[in-house]
Amino acid sequence: MFELIDQMPLALLAVAAATLGLAPFFPEPHIWEKIKMLRAGTLKRPIDIFDLLLHAVPFLLLGAKLLRMATIAS
Repeated sequence: MFELIDQMPLALLAVAAATLGLAPFFPEPHIWEKIKMLRAGTLKRPIDIFDLLLHAVPFLLLGAKLLRMATIAS
């Protein structure tokens, strides 16, 4: 699994997080809406949970890549 993350270009993950992770942008980023629902306890429908996970994956991959780069460089 680490090999797959190592092979992913950092720029591609950054663009994916900025576009797919935040889309749609107006009136507010979709992931932000879902995080607010999660904090309020209203994130209950399976489609909303799936939507949160779908929009979170680019951020999780970017975070894993940055963490992997930091641990390899040390």
